[in-house]
Amino acid sequence: MATPAGLLNVHHELGLDRTGLEALADHAHHPGDVGACIASGSFATAAMVVAPCSMKTLAAIAHGYGDNLLTRAADVTLKERRRLLLMVRETPLTLAHLRNMTAVTEMGGIVFPPLPAFYHRPTSIDELVDDTVERALALAGFEAAAPRPWAGL
Repeated sequence: MATPAGLLNVHHELGLDRTGLEALADHAHHPGDVGACIASGSFATAAMVVAPCSMKTLAAIAHGYGDNLLTRAADVTLKERRRLLLMVRETPLTLAHLRNMTAVTEMGGIVFPPLPAFYHRPTSIDELVDDTVERALALAGFEAAAPRPWAGL
C-alpha cells in the first residue's frame, strides 16, 4: 500500500506511478480502504514494515490515529504484538519526532532509520540500499534475508 505522499516519493525516486508500483506487488491495497483484510487482527501477518515512514505517519501510529489503512494496519500490528518496523528518514529530528519514536518503541514498535552501513565498503548506491533492505527484512523476521554481518576487526 502506498499513500499519496509515498507515491510522490516512488515517482521521484523510481519513476513509477501507482500502476507501476502495484505491478511489482503480489497484493495491493488503497490507503483509503480501511476495510481491507490487513485492517483486522484476524488477518495473520508476521510483520509490517513502513518504508519510508513519514513523520506524519509516525505521529499517527504513536497516537493510535488510524485514519487510513496504513495507520490502521500499523495499529493492528501493535495491538496483536507483531513486529512493526518504521523506516523513518527525515532529519534533523524535532523533540516531537523523538517523543513519537519513544512512544512507538514503548508500544513494541521498532524505529529503523535506513542508515547506510559502510563497514563492508560498498561500491554502489545499489549495494547500500540492498544492505539496508536486507537488515530491515532480517529484523522483521524473514529468515531468507541475508544482511552482511560485521566480522569484527
